[in-house]
Amino acid sequence: MKETLINPCRVAANPRIEKIKLGLEKTKEKISKLQARQRDLERQLVELQNADILAVVRAIDVPPEELPELIKRLKAQPIPKPLEEENLEN
Repeated sequence: MKETLINPCRVAANPRIEKIKLGLEKTKEKISKLQARQRDLERQLVELQNADILAVVRAIDVPPEELPELIKRLKAQPIPKPLEEENLEN
């Protein structure tokens, strides 16, 4: 029996393979852009939260050396929930 060698250049490629490869590449690009957007949004969030914290600290006019003690006391006391949140839970 004679073995037949197949020339890879003469075999027609499945057109679906190229379509899937293209779709995969587009999806990878979208994911990369979305991850960059996520990192940017997370950075913006941290910046705004830090600004809010600084505003609160400045508003209560506590000297920097007293701030650690104030934070310890605040952590030790549970903050009561606003009435709106209690009503939502019930």
